Amino acid sequence: MEKILIVDDEAFIRENLVRIISEENYRPISTESPEEALQIVTDEEISLVLLDLNLGSHSGLDVLRAMREVDPEILVIIITGYGTVESAVEALKIGAYDYIKKPFKADAIRLIVKLALETQHLRRKVKRLSRDSDGINMVGNSPALLQIFQQIREVAKHETATVLITGDSGTGKELVAQAIHNLSPRSEQPFIEINCGSLPFNLLETELFGHERGAFTDAKTRKIGLFEEADGGTIFLDEIGEMDISLQVKLLRVLEDRKIRRLGGNRNIDINVRIIAATNADLNSMIDSKKFREDLYYRLNVFPIHISPLRERREDIPILLESFLQRFSREFNKTIQQFSREALDLMRRYHWPGNVRELRNVVERICIMHNVEKILPDHLPREIWGESPQSEMAFKYEIPPEGIILDDVVDQIEKELVGKAFQITGGNVAKTARILNVPRGTLRYKLEKYHLTSE
Repeated sequence: MEKILIVDDEAFIRENLVRIISEENYRPISTESPEEALQIVTDEEISLVLLDLNLGSHSGLDVLRAMREVDPEILVIIITGYGTVESAVEALKIGAYDYIKKPFKADAIRLIVKLALETQHLRRKVKRLSRDSDGINMVGNSPALLQIFQQIREVAKHETATVLITGDSGTGKELVAQAIHNLSPRSEQPFIEINCGSLPFNLLETELFGHERGAFTDAKTRKIGLFEEADGGTIFLDEIGEMDISLQVKLLRVLEDRKIRRLGGNRNIDINVRIIAATNADLNSMIDSKKFREDLYYRLNVFPIHISPLRERREDIPILLESFLQRFSREFNKTIQQFSREALDLMRRYHWPGNVRELRNVVERICIMHNVEKILPDHLPREIWGESPQSEMAFKYEIPPEGIILDDVVDQIEKELVGKAFQITGGNVAKTARILNVPRGTLRYKLEKYHLTSE
């Protein structure tokens, strides 16, 4: 059960918060003493702190700083009066997750606590996945990716097995190849990578197999090829579908005989290399059009690993965003803490044609351009928020001369969207959450908030 610490010097506020937190099946711990609060954070695993800025003779900012010294990753929501909003903003700069004004509504507390705990769970999951990766420099917990992790661990044990990795550009094929090498008995030996589409036929041939002095006009000295350099280790042939058909014949011979011959040489050289190939092309179609050898395909496809595009495993997006945000925020010395719920929803809805590589580049660009506590939709590239149904709806909404109450309009739009999705799925909570790209707990809260039922 999640433990939530409440620190406020007003007994009425503490009692009210304890009641609200208890109703949500969390375990509240309350105190009016800053000293006791720090001791609790030190002794117990606290998931979230609700901290009043004005604690009698003590400043909530000082308490916040002290808590972050004890636990730099602790999430703190500041409770503040209308007259101390400036101090609340200062608290965000120090590292508070968010703030809420007095007097507050129970629904507002429930929602901000739920969102904060979701953020905390996400950060812990990223840390756990990173810790448990065992040489796999990838994060995610979708069933498709977990299956790939299992395949990596299994094939890594068999150091001679040839692997063919398929998937769209930017999905991380090179990371899978590196992970197989890292977890294999060959991990202390070379890992040599070459993109087969980056060089013309004659240069790729000499890069792979090397040449003897005098093999051709410019061959002034002997050159050792990549297969020899990788001896004892792994060679990764990226974009294997781009390899010239005549060079495919030589690669097939290497796979069959485990021998190579330098250009201009007169003897075979034994090699001990695991071959991992990767492509984003449809090799079966290339076989039909005589652009790829069928016999080579079957030699390479001993152990196939397919990486699904990011749009088919959207549950990995929040974890990837958190991982990249932590990395680039630290690398560029920025204070960015998180993505807002609205920005995260937009990122989850975007189709990511460039897959994980594109997502990484977007987060890096954001961290270069901005230094804010929370990433908002306006901080995202236009291509991401520009295709959102919500943004189109906002532009089409006409504001009357007398003005609007923004919260009421937003609630109305959200209620209509949730209700329509709930109707489409026939009242199935799991399916509704899936098509809205929200956690089930968040959806149940919204259904209750708007009094929506399957009827």
